[in-house]
Amino acid sequence: MSIGAVEPREPAAPRPAATVLLVRNAPEPAAGRTPLQVFLQRRVTGMAFAGGMTVFPGGGVDPDDRPAPARWTGPGPRWWAERLGCPDELAGALVHAAVRETFEECGVLLAGPADGGPLDPEVLTQGRADVVAGRRTFRELLAAADLAVRADLLRGWARWITPESSPRRYDTFFFAATVPDGQQADGATTEAVEASWWHPEDALAQWRDGAIQLMPPTLRTLRQIAEYPDTGGVLAAADQQPIEPVIPKVVRRGDDIVVVVPGDPDYPLAVDHLSPAVRP
Repeated sequence: MSIGAVEPREPAAPRPAATVLLVRNAPEPAAGRTPLQVFLQRRVTGMAFAGGMTVFPGGGVDPDDRPAPARWTGPGPRWWAERLGCPDELAGALVHAAVRETFEECGVLLAGPADGGPLDPEVLTQGRADVVAGRRTFRELLAAADLAVRADLLRGWARWITPESSPRRYDTFFFAATVPDGQQADGATTEAVEASWWHPEDALAQWRDGAIQLMPPTLRTLRQIAEYPDTGGVLAAADQQPIEPVIPKVVRRGDDIVVVVPGDPDYPLAVDHLSPAVRP
């Protein structure tokens, strides 16, 4: 090796993560509009990963994301392993992480009393505050409140892996879910500067105008769900979605930016990220 030469950097190992497409039908949709909305957050600019990006709620799998059988209802880890194409243990941890992250980041709890009774509102307020502040773990909250993860409220959607050029990488499994009756999503998280419900086509228009930034998986997913009029259409589509690991790239085709995946003729020449042209 010549003096001053730099050895190629080994790609970082991707960390397992879970993201949730939280969808709802707008309470009062405008005339002529489909009701489907999705919850999006704009991350704090200084964050190490995806800073400033508009994203779905989610995050990395933690060591404590080990589901207890007594704290689980619905399809089990083995069923989810077959659906997601990963080992049983990881599948259980991914579902647990998806429920935990959704609760921490937007206050929606995809869990319920183990006996099927009503959810204590205190869990959504003080319980969430305790988990976010680290006074107790999510597993501890489930046990203390006698709650069980509702795996039946989730649908598998996709699996995206951060490109190898990124110093921080994630192997992210996307889920879809609706907000349980009586709950409200909010933006009370330190990881986001704003959060709200969007019609998918509005988010895409804001991205095209340069008002928000989207990573390739978010862009492609918004385009996919924009094809459906309501939550029923999204959940039905999720049941038919093949889930295979994809490392996305993007290409510019005229004025549009297109997400391409392995097998696309443009994939070998595509790049990891492109910003939309800002319209005057």
